[in-house]
Amino acid sequence: MDVGGGHVTAALIDPASVGDVLVERGAPVDPHAERDALLEQLAAPGRVLAEHETLAGWSIAMPGPFDAAAGTGTFAGVDKFQSLAGIDLRAALAERLGVAPGAVRFVNDAVAYGIGEWASGAGAGAHRMICVTLGTGVGSAFLVGGEEVRTGPTVPEAGEVHRLTIDGRPLEETISSPAIRRADRVGSGRERTVEEICAAARAGDRGAREVVSSAMRALGVALRPWAERFAADRVVVGGSIARSWDVIEAPLRAGLTLDAHGATHAPTHAPTHAPTHPPTGVVRAALGSRAPLVGAAMAWASGTRPLSR
Repeated sequence: MDVGGGHVTAALIDPASVGDVLVERGAPVDPHAERDALLEQLAAPGRVLAEHETLAGWSIAMPGPFDAAAGTGTFAGVDKFQSLAGIDLRAALAERLGVAPGAVRFVNDAVAYGIGEWASGAGAGAHRMICVTLGTGVGSAFLVGGEEVRTGPTVPEAGEVHRLTIDGRPLEETISSPAIRRADRVGSGRERTVEEICAAARAGDRGAREVVSSAMRALGVALRPWAERFAADRVVVGGSIARSWDVIEAPLRAGLTLDAHGATHAPTHAPTHAPTHPPTGVVRAALGSRAPLVGAAMAWASGTRPLSR
């Protein structure tokens, strides 16, 4: 199951073939609904799929702030799911899905996305991979052999790119849908979606092109030292902003070759596992909305814990 800010998708996946989504059902979600109504919305597609199937359980990709092991979230700082803050979501969903609490497991949605892309998408075959999802926020996953790395000197705090800063400000104030729309509004005086801004950049709008390019270069600069420390042999980029890959790819790649002062970077003393140049395998995610579903199934099948490398 994949839970988003305005939707939930439930899918049946054979544990023996986790790359294949057999059938899926989606439904809208009101993230501001009161608790019982919201829980019913989240469980409804799953109940439909479970009517004629015997299931091993549910692996659920959840947005943060959420403690996947405990099955509870604070959802602090995000304008959604406040009615679910602090509750035992595992028990609440298990009751509505008709399974034991132990048959409900959680994984961070960005991590599930990354695992899915590693399993059967753009990250297939990569040993050390970074996945970044760009939308209303910035999600991330650092994976070694498909297993999440959250601690250690080669990853940001908790393995979360959104904790990075650009010019002393949180990264999401520069690269996110709200940030890009805000920068474009200052320059153009217009209210446009990111898709419209990227379309304008594609059509030759200088202001729109600079807004997008500036944001993506900044992301590349912020990500570069971590891509090197992690020795990433592939960086996979997904999320709604990545749909305009033809517009964002070049400035992102350019940023990955620059240091914080805008100079082309060629390190002389690389970390232990780092390459001597930024990763050349910077690619667009391939699975789209199915990535977190596949990743959640992979997480269930592996049953592994985050690594420290």
